[in-house]
Amino acid sequence: MHRKLPPPSNCFHERRSKLPDLIEIARSAAEGKKAEDITVLDLDGRTIVADTFLIVTGRSNVQTRAIADAIIEQAKGAGFGVARTEGYSDGNWILIDLGTVVAHVFTPESRTFYNLERLWGPTNARLSDAK
Repeated sequence: MHRKLPPPSNCFHERRSKLPDLIEIARSAAEGKKAEDITVLDLDGRTIVADTFLIVTGRSNVQTRAIADAIIEQAKGAGFGVARTEGYSDGNWILIDLGTVVAHVFTPESRTFYNLERLWGPTNARLSDAK
């Protein structure tokens, strides 16, 4: 006997529709811990890693951990999952994988060194930076 498969889900569309909420939750959590230089990069169609990067700066390793804790706590509290966290013990660059959003919490030195805005920013910004 053959089992009937369930209809295809709209998981992708549902995930995309909740993206603005997740970005705002992560941004608000970072702002609540006095994060600086908050940047949101739209990566839609450019990578399978995430749809959006949230990049923020904390003045010290202690502050970056506090920012990361707040982002994780508020995302989970709103019903979003946290796939993984990396770099927490060091605190210079904490990566929080929230699925469609990846939050990067940097110290100023690490943010300057890795310069994700240049790497992942709009194509025309990268071309104008090269001049």
